[in-house]
Amino acid sequence: MKTSNINRRNFLKTSGSAGALLALGFSIPAQSEDVVLHKIPQTTLGLEFSPYILIDDTGKITLLNPRPDMGQGTYQSLPALIAEELEVSLDQIHISQTNGQGKYGSQLSGGSSSVRTRWMPLRKAGAAVKEMLVQAAANKWQVPVSECYAQEAKVYHKPSGKSFTYAELVGDASQLPVPKDPKLKDPKDFKLLGKNIPKPDVPLKVTGQAQFGIDVEVPGMLYASIERCPAIHGKVASFDTTATMKVPGVKKVLKAERAMPHTTVETVAVLATNYWAAVQGRKKLKVKWAPVNEAALSTEKFSAQMHELAKKDGSDFAGNTGDFAKAYGEASKKVQATYETPFAAHAAMEPVNATAWFKGDSVEIWAPVQGPDGAIGEVAQYLGLKPEQVKVNVTFLGGAFGRKAYLDFVKEAVFLSKQVNAPVKLIWTREDDMSQGPYRPAMLSVLEGGIDEKGNVTAFHHKIISESIQKQVFKADLKGKADGWAEEGIGPKDSPLQIPNIRRSYHNASTDLPILWWRSVYASTNVFGHESFVDELAHAAGKDPLDLRLELLKDSPRFVKVLETAAEKSGYREKLPAGKARGIAIARSFSTICAHVFTVAKTTDGVKIEKVVSVIDCGMTVNPDNIKAQTESNIIYGLTAAIKSPITFANGAVEQTNFHNYPVLRINETPVMEVHIIDNQEAPGGVGEPGLPPIAPALANALFNLTGIRQRKYPLELV
Repeated sequence: MKTSNINRRNFLKTSGSAGALLALGFSIPAQSEDVVLHKIPQTTLGLEFSPYILIDDTGKITLLNPRPDMGQGTYQSLPALIAEELEVSLDQIHISQTNGQGKYGSQLSGGSSSVRTRWMPLRKAGAAVKEMLVQAAANKWQVPVSECYAQEAKVYHKPSGKSFTYAELVGDASQLPVPKDPKLKDPKDFKLLGKNIPKPDVPLKVTGQAQFGIDVEVPGMLYASIERCPAIHGKVASFDTTATMKVPGVKKVLKAERAMPHTTVETVAVLATNYWAAVQGRKKLKVKWAPVNEAALSTEKFSAQMHELAKKDGSDFAGNTGDFAKAYGEASKKVQATYETPFAAHAAMEPVNATAWFKGDSVEIWAPVQGPDGAIGEVAQYLGLKPEQVKVNVTFLGGAFGRKAYLDFVKEAVFLSKQVNAPVKLIWTREDDMSQGPYRPAMLSVLEGGIDEKGNVTAFHHKIISESIQKQVFKADLKGKADGWAEEGIGPKDSPLQIPNIRRSYHNASTDLPILWWRSVYASTNVFGHESFVDELAHAAGKDPLDLRLELLKDSPRFVKVLETAAEKSGYREKLPAGKARGIAIARSFSTICAHVFTVAKTTDGVKIEKVVSVIDCGMTVNPDNIKAQTESNIIYGLTAAIKSPITFANGAVEQTNFHNYPVLRINETPVMEVHIIDNQEAPGGVGEPGLPPIAPALANALFNLTGIRQRKYPLELV
């Protein structure tokens, strides 16, 4: 499989060289399954519709992939959706990454949305093309369509055994009308979907052939490294470049800017003929920063602000049921708890970087961005250009977790290129990445539960206090309102607890610290308090935590099956020897349900996490091996956040700067991981994020069962 970027001129030039071409695109007017298919006449290619599938008379099959691959597997999963219905193997497909133009629809890799929103459109498009090719073959042979079938890029005539390649049929097929409702394959006949198919990008990455943003080279480019105020929001008072300009290779030092959604801060950039020179020159800079309000950037102050807001009544989310206040007041037993999660860095292996070339009336960008369409929009607005004057070339992303959808680094590169009238490649250092944000917002969860004299949970209230991504990044007005995004993982759909009186509420805690979505976004923080508190209610009611969950979720069969499977696979009901304990948690996020059972044990050095048994129900599957890999990745990422150092602020600056004081889980610390997938005929859910939210509460519940100590704040201590 090959990857390339296509612009409109080259696309027209290339496609026009073929003698015949069958091109099909689609639009999604409303729901993801409400698909309108379009045949693309050669005279309008790339102009009026979105050509997602192209087959030329040489037999070349091209898919324009609309979702960048940051390790979550879209490089394989999206082509596989088409290939399955088109009856071709993956090695017969070429992939071209979309370039952000609006006609391709949303191109943002995020929210574990790629497969679940493209599942039906891509399959239907593949099925439609196959039907057109089969009809073309039947017409040529003058036989009924029912006597023909497609396989491995050919159409066969059953009685005679004759065949045509797709290449031989393109000309005739391109003249046929597009089927409005093509027949999709029965899942039992799938050859690719639901199978462990090797990911074609792995060999490219292992051999170094895959191009990441940090690999980009443009003739004549300068390299940039930027000095930034430790307090993030500082202004430049003065800077001395004397020593910097003596470094061989350094060409220019200039005052620059970092444009974030909620503010713009001043920086100083060093540009050189190579990256080493840029970094060495930066180290010799002498910058004086104007005084800032250091006290405003304090972990303790923000935590105190959240705790103060917790004393006040919040704004309700939609979907509350019953009368919580009345039921809670009448409860025989009342349970209260407060859970707190800190700021967290994304810490992707590839630090953010971008190469930009401002050409006066246009700009071209090469970057590992999660959404090229968003990059076009933001850069066009930033420079005062029209969207068609901005071109984005998307590379592979060396991890992202949400960070590379925040496009401050792209605008920095564009700013510098405009100033020096040359291509500029900007690379953030690891220290820049850790100390400058944006971060997952810190959050406080205040929970209250009421239990009647029979041990039934009759009242439940989860109050969330945090800064709002929707407000800070997208300028939403939340005065007197709850942030609808902020109830991920605990809303009525994600947590369908059968409790007669449920209230969910919200308080906005403002901060100027840059925040953004982080892997599984609010679910990563909400579920920690939510699922830990369910355990607290179980213990208060004298019930096993698994039994209480089965009771509260009895009307949600998919939840019940995940819980029962987790119990079976982990041996949850089996008695453990002294010094060992288990804990369980379950959550639904991004349309997928996941449960974890942790086994922990006391050792002479503290507590060891021995094993994690995970059960995930993401509906119909594309590649089980990738689901397993993503779930294991979520375990590692979630455990790192739960037990390792948080991001903290003191004296106006971030205290963590690299992996030495913001460590990730190491191989020797990694528990045995066992992942079980529940495959069913439900619409597919997400995979890249849903495994993370139940990690921390499952561990916290296991630690309580082992030690009798309830931990309600990160980092969880293994003592």
